[in-house]
Amino acid sequence: MKSLVVKRSIVIAGHKTSVSLEDAFWTELKDIAEKRDQTLSTVVGNIDTGRHAGNLSSAIRLFVLDNARSKVAVAA
Repeated sequence: MKSLVVKRSIVIAGHKTSVSLEDAFWTELKDIAEKRDQTLSTVVGNIDTGRHAGNLSSAIRLFVLDNARSKVAVAA
């Protein structure tokens, strides 16, 4: 399976930025936002505010990974 990184634009706190992520991460991020009844921009803005180092794309991937891990821990 080929995983392509796609660059997408998003507005965070009124500023437009671009983020490069694989489709699987975008899909999961959208699902997380929907389940939290938040916009994608709000979720990404919170990730951006909370990151300590690295770029936004990496922070989003780690956020999605942490979310998946917490689902597994609850199920176990």
